[in-house]
Amino acid sequence: MEDLYSSQMQKEKPVSHSQDRVSPATPKAEGEIPETKAEETGNVQELEEWKNKVQQAEKQKAELLLLKLAADEEKRKWQEDLRGIEDKLAKERKEVQENHQRNLSMINEQNNFLRKKIQLLEDKLAVKKAKCKALAQRYKVKKFIPETKVKFTHLEKVENEEMHKNICCFFTASTTFPFRLNKGEALITFEEENVAQELLQKSHHVVNLENAETIVTARPVELEVGIAFQLHVKISQRKINVYNIPKLLISDDWVKDKLELNFYKTKRGGGEVQDVTYDRQSKMALITFAQPGVANNIVKWAEYPFCTGEQTYMVTISPVVEKYLERFEMFSGICKRTLLLTEIQNVAEDEESMQDLIAIHFQKPSNGGGEVEFIKYVSEGTKVAYFKTDTENFI
Repeated sequence: MEDLYSSQMQKEKPVSHSQDRVSPATPKAEGEIPETKAEETGNVQELEEWKNKVQQAEKQKAELLLLKLAADEEKRKWQEDLRGIEDKLAKERKEVQENHQRNLSMINEQNNFLRKKIQLLEDKLAVKKAKCKALAQRYKVKKFIPETKVKFTHLEKVENEEMHKNICCFFTASTTFPFRLNKGEALITFEEENVAQELLQKSHHVVNLENAETIVTARPVELEVGIAFQLHVKISQRKINVYNIPKLLISDDWVKDKLELNFYKTKRGGGEVQDVTYDRQSKMALITFAQPGVANNIVKWAEYPFCTGEQTYMVTISPVVEKYLERFEMFSGICKRTLLLTEIQNVAEDEESMQDLIAIHFQKPSNGGGEVEFIKYVSEGTKVAYFKTDTENFI
């Protein structure tokens, strides 16, 4: 570079021609450096400074190039890492979406399966409810009990009062068996079981009705399921239920004490109280007396005064009644002495005449019959016959 700079300086120096006039040299003082050499010396120093600056710039440039290369390499690595992360995230996102779709599809399938199962169970439940309703209607027992006169014959001395704490009674109930008779059918009951069984073995019978013959079919009478049970009732002579107790701003123990004090009074048949159970939420109490018979005297009053000291309330009294079933039985059977006659052709004017003709035919021993206890014939429409429970008349 130094040679290049020198050559440039030489090129820039003006060339003097021979035709120019040469000025006479001015004499210099002793020891003074010529002006041209001083300028050259300053230029050389400035050149050196520029050389140093150029070298430093080149060095900085090289360092910057190295830093740029390192930064580009690091950038490339980061870009590759970023692309890897993006690819990984895209892959994971795709897997998550696929798993979500699979899970959603599985959940939908399970929901559809559960919906079908719920619908199936609802259909079964509806069938069961309908069957239960039909059975409840079928075995429904009317609560009508006929009035019965009771006659007391004598008194007995009670040795142990604990044995007579309650008034006990029970009712035996049984259902009748309905049987539907259609047009041209008859029910016939014989006094002897063997007569009905022998006629049943020969199912078809030729019956003479006013000089006319008709073939009838004898069939067994199959009755539906019936029930029988005993309803036991116990009415306590020592306990009563108290309802509509006011909610007082006192503790439950104080309410119990006030109840005990009110029912200890004897003006309305009270007595010594053994125990009080109180429920504030339902406003009810169960009071147990020490002596039997006290409860029977109190329940005569539908309402009873309950005094709290400041105010008097009317509470409701009811006996403690325990009810339960025993000997509950379900049974069905076939009548042993009754037959169903079908396909009867009506030749008489009224039902009674037809009943008499059928009874006369089946009373004759020559026709394999016997004594007839009951007969019912239906000429028009439909009628229902009811059978009572009789174990001797069923098989």
